[in-house]
Amino acid sequence: MEFNKLLSFSLSLVLILSVAESFDYDEKELKTEEGMEAMYDRWRAHHKVSEKSPEKFNAFKATAQLVHNHNKLKKSYKLKINSLADMTNEEYRSAYTHQNLKLPGPGCPACPACPAASGCPACPACPGASGCPAAANAKDLPPRVDWREKNVISPPRWISVDYMALTSIEAINAIRTGQNLVLSQHQVYHCKPTCKISDGIIFDFAKDTGIATLESYPPEIKGCDKSKFGKTLVTIDGNQYPAASAPTEEAVMKAVAQQPILVGFSGKDDEYKAYAGGIFSGPCGGEGKTILIVGYDQDPDGTKYWIAKAAFEEDWGEKGYIRILRTPEGICQMYTYTVMPLKSEETRNIEL
Repeated sequence: MEFNKLLSFSLSLVLILSVAESFDYDEKELKTEEGMEAMYDRWRAHHKVSEKSPEKFNAFKATAQLVHNHNKLKKSYKLKINSLADMTNEEYRSAYTHQNLKLPGPGCPACPACPAASGCPACPACPGASGCPAAANAKDLPPRVDWREKNVISPPRWISVDYMALTSIEAINAIRTGQNLVLSQHQVYHCKPTCKISDGIIFDFAKDTGIATLESYPPEIKGCDKSKFGKTLVTIDGNQYPAASAPTEEAVMKAVAQQPILVGFSGKDDEYKAYAGGIFSGPCGGEGKTILIVGYDQDPDGTKYWIAKAAFEEDWGEKGYIRILRTPEGICQMYTYTVMPLKSEETRNIEL
């Protein structure tokens, strides 16, 4: 989807996501077409959605049945009929999956062996030995980490998932400078020197040019207008792939203990879209998406999990976050793509 069309569509989602969170239904409504249509109309009124089409109604019906059937089972997480319930697969994949992230398929060797196997993406280049640290000893790590408690995570908001790298830059900038700034994906889109977008391009742009805040460079600005960059451009030193040489739980924990990091994730789209809370344990097999791991912990019963920020507002999941089952090998390809920005204590932002 073209960025401006996606932006317009996504801004409408922001308005939808700002309304009341809960939507209740009666099981009887699921049993007939008339009941489902009445339920859909109630949902549209609840979320102030004017658009209606057979395609979106069919998507809503499928979501409602999925939520109802899933929640009758004793799963580790729940689903809900949220404000994304009538998104078609095409709409969802355009808005909420990473267009340039291709996670390795079964049998693909891990980096840095950089395979040429069929169906395996090219490995990211590690910036020297420091870019591929060895797996950590779990005994040396904190038992729990939650960067939200340190006020370095920006508030949940809709952001194009292709630009989730911005959330990791926001976090390391807050850790290093004490400034909790929200960055502008619109400035990056309009001012980057290439029409392509990837995490690497965003990190390079932050290093070479600096990224403006959303406050100074809002969506209303058209084109690349350097006069609107504002007072501060956030910069970084580069990036590294912390679990490239050892895609293990310990390696990711070691990185997250230092700062929030981006990981690739292939949770099944329908369940991920309707996630309401609890520890997501699968199914997998969805389109690739990046999420920001902001911590890890475990339940009183000993179930370990990751804490991740997604590309949604507080209406989704656990106020914009998801907990994901933490295992040695990583569910849904979680350890096959990990990346984090670098910013030293001495690196200063550009003050205009």
